[in-house]
Amino acid sequence: MLSLSVLLLCVPLVSCMPRMHKHHARAVDTTPISGRYDSVNVGQYSLLNNLWGEYDASSGSQTSQITSMSGSTIAWETNWTWTGGTEVKSFANIQLNTGINQQLSAISSMPSTWHWSQSNTGAVVADVAYDLFTSDTAGGSNVNEIMIWLANVNSGPIAAQYNATGQAVPILEKPLNRRNLYSGSNGYNQVYSFLLTSGTITSFEGDVYPFLSYLIDNEGMSSSQYLTTAQAGTEATSGTAKLTTSAYSLTIN
Repeated sequence: MLSLSVLLLCVPLVSCMPRMHKHHARAVDTTPISGRYDSVNVGQYSLLNNLWGEYDASSGSQTSQITSMSGSTIAWETNWTWTGGTEVKSFANIQLNTGINQQLSAISSMPSTWHWSQSNTGAVVADVAYDLFTSDTAGGSNVNEIMIWLANVNSGPIAAQYNATGQAVPILEKPLNRRNLYSGSNGYNQVYSFLLTSGTITSFEGDVYPFLSYLIDNEGMSSSQYLTTAQAGTEATSGTAKLTTSAYSLTIN
């Protein structure tokens, strides 16, 4: 009977042990999309092909697809080729659909992870960046666009002033995390762009919100504005390239 008593005493101990929670890969639609505004939704994200400037090209195409998702981390890729024209042709991106349309004052952090690589063929003009939009109302028209560049491939930001060689002139040099700040209008809304002074970041793990906070504290952007869009992807202008994201996540707290 002693052994039985010991066995019964062990039962609650086993049942009270903490359970390990694992992130399991979920089934996702990995069908490639190539239409101008094709999209695929999975979890809290949407993959957007977004060939918004394709008519500036003499020829070209872009195909994007989700490759996997585990927990809140998504993997995706895009292949594009564009010839002709000098404007951006497309912006394949992952868009976060949860936590947006909050006032900036209500947001405390935006932790994100982004691990990516890009293979280029020939001369490529592109960038890899976070792209955020704010508005005076929830879901309203864009007032500000905030771009946080991780890579500048022979491209350049929108600016209010350019030098004699056509290079954009920053309004501030190195105000935040080895980046210069540029500002100008795209004809529809104000654009703030944070560009690295040199190099590329292919593995980002950090908080995106300090870039918004800097603009609130130093550039007069109102904290009462709403964050209406939070995207991350590649603006493609010309050439041929493949962007592969092995891990991406973004949360708005």
